[in-house]
Amino acid sequence: MLDPRPFVLAAALTFALAAPALAAPAIGQPAPAFTIKDGAGKTRSLAEFKGQTVVLEWTNAGCPYVQKHYESGNMQGLQKAATQDGVVWLTLISSAPGKQGYVSPGEAKTWRTATGAGATALLLDPAGQVGRTYQAKVTPHMYVVNAAGTLVYMGGIDDKPSADPASLKGAKNYVAAALADLSAGRPVANTVSRPYGCTIKYGS
Repeated sequence: MLDPRPFVLAAALTFALAAPALAAPAIGQPAPAFTIKDGAGKTRSLAEFKGQTVVLEWTNAGCPYVQKHYESGNMQGLQKAATQDGVVWLTLISSAPGKQGYVSPGEAKTWRTATGAGATALLLDPAGQVGRTYQAKVTPHMYVVNAAGTLVYMGGIDDKPSADPASLKGAKNYVAAALADLSAGRPVANTVSRPYGCTIKYGS
C-alpha cells in the first residue's frame, strides 16, 4: 500500500502556493481599500472619496520627525493648500494602545485642535490593520492616490531625512510635487522615495 503522506504534503504545498497573498501597495496599481473610524467615531473609507485625489499621512505626535513638520507649520500648510485645491487629506495614527503615539478619540480631537491640522480627517488605526496593509513603516510615511484610485506616490515627505527644522529650507517636498503634477495633468515624476522618520509603534 502506498504511503499517502507524500501526496498529502504535495497537495498542501499546491494549496499554499495557490492561495492569494495580500497584495503589497504598488505604484500604478489600485490603492488598497480600507474602512476605519475617525477621531469623531465616524466610519470612513477610501471608497467614499472615489474620484478625488487622496493623500495618506502616517503620524505620531511624539516623533521628532513629525514634530519638525508640525511645530514649523510645514505639514499644516501643505494640508491646507492641498484641501483648498480639492484634495482629500487623511492623517492616520497606527500606534497601538500603550505605545508611543497612541491616542484615544478625545486625545485625537485635542491634538488636531492644538496643532491646527488641516487634514480632511484624522483616522485611528490602533490595531495597525491599515498601516500594515500599506506597509507603512515610519512617521511621517506618505502616499498619494489619484482620482482613479491608483497609487501614484509613496515614500518620504521630502528629500531631507532629518529632524532638524532647519532642513526644511531648500527641501524638495515630494508630496507637493506629486500633487502639482496631478493638478497639471502630468505623470508624477517622482513616484517612490525612501521614507524617513520614527518607526511606527505597531502592536504584536
